[in-house]
Amino acid sequence: MALRAGGDLALLLPLLLALPAAGSVNGSGAEAAEPLRGRAEPGEAAPGGLNATVSTEVEFGVCTVTCGIGIREVLLTSGCPGTEAKCIVRVEECWGPVDCGWGIPISEGLACVKMPCIYIPPKNRFKYVWKMLIPNKTARILPDDSAIMEVCRDTRSVTFQCETQENGNIIASVKYTVYTTTEMETKKSRRIETGKSRRTMTDAILVFCLVTGIIVTVGVIFAMICMILHWAVVKSIWESKSGQDNQGKKLANKRSLCNTE
Repeated sequence: MALRAGGDLALLLPLLLALPAAGSVNGSGAEAAEPLRGRAEPGEAAPGGLNATVSTEVEFGVCTVTCGIGIREVLLTSGCPGTEAKCIVRVEECWGPVDCGWGIPISEGLACVKMPCIYIPPKNRFKYVWKMLIPNKTARILPDDSAIMEVCRDTRSVTFQCETQENGNIIASVKYTVYTTTEMETKKSRRIETGKSRRTMTDAILVFCLVTGIIVTVGVIFAMICMILHWAVVKSIWESKSGQDNQGKKLANKRSLCNTE
């Protein structure tokens, strides 16, 4: 699954907890390997207790993120225990583009906003550099170095950027815009008005369908009542029409006989 930039990064924890269980289900019969980088070389003992002489053909799973740093499974496609076609041999880190664009705050109220950096557990492994982006000026580095920063709204909109660094290298970057309280109230009122207009349109469509159904139903009932009240006339018309059809058939048969003779 893809991790949205600045989304709820705590979603990675259930995945990390679930991966050892997945290795057990795949029939390795051994403890899941710790997150490693790279792949097993020929002749090297494969993780999970697999024999070193078996084939080391591997297949890489989908990275859990589309940018920044994430994790992926490494699957063995040959030589798995039992009848398993594939089995997990390890979990390793994977990287996407550094720039994660604009993120979504994990908490946003009319007064303050909480914004997360991009990371994977453990979060104290990385260094976080928060910057305030100023148009046409050099970005100002903030003293806050936490993975999640909380700021209160100012009288003007402010753009923040968090760089996740490891060993001096930037591995992920995400930006946030913190709007003013007035702008947030305006956006909230616009969302309410949009919701009301959509509900109004939906109600109008439902009313139109209901009225159309009632009209059609009343028309059918009225036609059936007319047929019942004037059943004698309808029956005579139907019988006369049937008689004309029978007479026409008889004439056609006579003509065919005459032509035959």
